[in-house]
Amino acid sequence: MLRLPTFDYYRPTSLAEAARLIAGQSPDQVRLVAGGTDLWPNLKRRHQKAEAVVSLAGVPDLRGVTCRPDGSLKIGALTPLSELAAHPELGARLPALVVALGSISSPVLRNQGTLGGNLCLDTRCTYYNQSEEWRRAISYCMKAEGEVCWVAPGSPRCWAVSSSDAAPMLSALGARVRLVCHEGERWLPLPELYQDDGMAYLTKRPDEILTEIELPAEAASARSAFWKLRRRGSIDFAVLSVAASLWLDGEGRVERARVYLGAVASFPAPAKATMEALEGRKLDEETVKAAAELARRDATPMDNTDFQPAWRGAMVARYVEAALRDCAGLPRQRLEPRLGQA
Repeated sequence: MLRLPTFDYYRPTSLAEAARLIAGQSPDQVRLVAGGTDLWPNLKRRHQKAEAVVSLAGVPDLRGVTCRPDGSLKIGALTPLSELAAHPELGARLPALVVALGSISSPVLRNQGTLGGNLCLDTRCTYYNQSEEWRRAISYCMKAEGEVCWVAPGSPRCWAVSSSDAAPMLSALGARVRLVCHEGERWLPLPELYQDDGMAYLTKRPDEILTEIELPAEAASARSAFWKLRRRGSIDFAVLSVAASLWLDGEGRVERARVYLGAVASFPAPAKATMEALEGRKLDEETVKAAAELARRDATPMDNTDFQPAWRGAMVARYVEAALRDCAGLPRQRLEPRLGQA
């Protein structure tokens, strides 16, 4: 049985107290925990270290959904995923977001896991997400105290992939997040919370707490879709996810497009070529297919997760096309194999 290491445990009752406890500390000295579905296993397998853990469970006002008069939505970072997936207001306004949240892991873990925790999820890799003994046997990787990335041994960086399903969909919907520290607060567009580095994957500082997610009123007017590829239809992390949101003008042309790819890079990767190809065009079969093919330019799956990289790369265009067809209201086409379709 894997056991947690010894650490000091704090349960503050205010956001100010939580911020004070982590001020000036490095991640290996103190870590925040929300639902714990990512942190506890990582500590047990010694992927991460902590001299102290600060729980946010006792901090008020970090949970729930608030519908504002201007049409925007505020979601507390500690709101459980299962609560959001079953929320009637979210289901009515943002059905694709509900699909994405409902695809995360299993019901038991969605009951415990939180939205903020999923947004800050550690990156994953075949060579990293193993037992301590396994990692030691291959002489570790650079994400786990080694010096080499076993995915690309000649690379100076880590290629572990972003595994959050909420991040691509919320990025496509134009969300932003509030970060609070001992000195104050700041807001970031959600895509700016991430960077393409498997180790330093968050731009959030160690002394900052992600407290809430805000969705603009315009998110509800988008045509959105979410598709996810994984080995099983439940529990497994994505090996590819596609989140798309399109805003159309009165003549049916795409005014604005946001398409993000999950599990193909160390951050939710924007499919820039696809977005550019969609804007100003009507969503007919030809446009959708051509734009989807361009998604391969912004996706370079590597040998860092399940399935062969070449096959995952081929699936990028197929799954982007499937998401865009949903946005366009075009008939669904059968994908072979249909693995983990959300």
